[in-house]
Amino acid sequence: MEDKQKSGLSETLETGRAAAQTIRGAVKAGKAVSGAAKGAAAGGPYGAVAAAVWENRRLVGKIMIGIIALLLIPVVVVVSLPSVIFGGLLDAFSSTASPDIPILNNNAAIVENVMEITSLIDEIMAGGLEDTMKQIETDFADSGADEMEVINPYADQPLYNANQFIAMYCAYKNRDYAGISISDMAGILRTGQSHLYSYTCTEESRTRTETDPATGKEVSVTEKWRVYTLVYNGETYFSEQVFKLNEEQAALADAYAQNLSLFLGDGMMQGLTEWDGNAIPSLGDVRFTDGVTEVVYYNQLDERYAGKPYGTDHIGSHGCGPTSMAIVVSSLSGLAVDPVEMAEWSYRNGYWCKDSGSYHALIPAAARNWGLNVSGCSVSEPQRILDALAEGKLVVAIMSRGHFTKSGHFIVLRGVQNGKILVADPASYSRCGQLWDLSLILREASQGAAAGGPFWIIG
Repeated sequence: MEDKQKSGLSETLETGRAAAQTIRGAVKAGKAVSGAAKGAAAGGPYGAVAAAVWENRRLVGKIMIGIIALLLIPVVVVVSLPSVIFGGLLDAFSSTASPDIPILNNNAAIVENVMEITSLIDEIMAGGLEDTMKQIETDFADSGADEMEVINPYADQPLYNANQFIAMYCAYKNRDYAGISISDMAGILRTGQSHLYSYTCTEESRTRTETDPATGKEVSVTEKWRVYTLVYNGETYFSEQVFKLNEEQAALADAYAQNLSLFLGDGMMQGLTEWDGNAIPSLGDVRFTDGVTEVVYYNQLDERYAGKPYGTDHIGSHGCGPTSMAIVVSSLSGLAVDPVEMAEWSYRNGYWCKDSGSYHALIPAAARNWGLNVSGCSVSEPQRILDALAEGKLVVAIMSRGHFTKSGHFIVLRGVQNGKILVADPASYSRCGQLWDLSLILREASQGAAAGGPFWIIG
């Protein structure tokens, strides 16, 4: 029996070594690792190795555990969930909360830690916004202007990618495993809090009418206004000015963020990692007429759009969000809004996320901007989705890893046929011709979508 256990452990160690090598190579190339590295088959991100350690803990002993711990370090740190996620490297094998479950295999514990970090970032974001508003008030008071207007795209919901903040922090700490903690991360983030947002300012004259109390007549009054527009700097500012990541650390941070997003299934990383700058020949004017609503189709890889900028990225690699909304707006509003125009609007209004695609808030914001009704919908409301599609509405979905994407991806649900779902996939014309089970779409939709998602009913 003992020999059998030893044999099983040996196989696991070999698996761990192979996984570590794969992960090292993936990170070196700035790529995310996939299924096997996450240990999905064992129910956790690093299942096979962690489970083997746990199951054989009486056999292994302290020395062997130390050896295995060393083998796991590349997995723990490089895969994207360093000890800031685990609550400490020493808790990788067990925790006081769940002593029978190694935390490496405890999805709930990991997600709880991520939620704690996200709440912390929410608090810091609110503080950063308040700091910038105070700066605006001071500027206005010193300006001599009569009135001011503040354009704040973040009033309803702060826009940020928690995965990127976590990833940048972990890359910044690099191999200082003992120094990684939520409190340390909070302290560093707060040092840059006042620079999370900045603002631009323009001056203009505005005329209004008022009643002259002496004569009772309407008179025109010209006022000097200062118009302030808030700008989100957060992730870029922290990468360049606070963490000061070098090229190697930036690549590591990107790998961390990609893999954390994969693990959480939140769809926050929407880049087509396989995109090499090439485009497909122009599809021309494509319209789908097999649903209740005629749908105008755009493809982000179309040569007319792929190479066009989306912030400092490109529509071809990161533009599924704007392309999806170009499909929706062009189909429902009667206006022709192509992916280039939508990408420009998204960028100007702060919905582009560097190296990640789009903040989820792009979907409801763009719908409202073009006068369309929009409401969020959860995975627990399949009948709402079916009813909406039957009524001729469109549904934007943010998908996580599965049939539509390796990471995160926006698609449009455009109708129902024979009980199955028709889609408009902005990255694949061929998938648009397939019928999809709603259960599959529900299963692969983002588990941690923001802004009311993972589905948005529009129309």
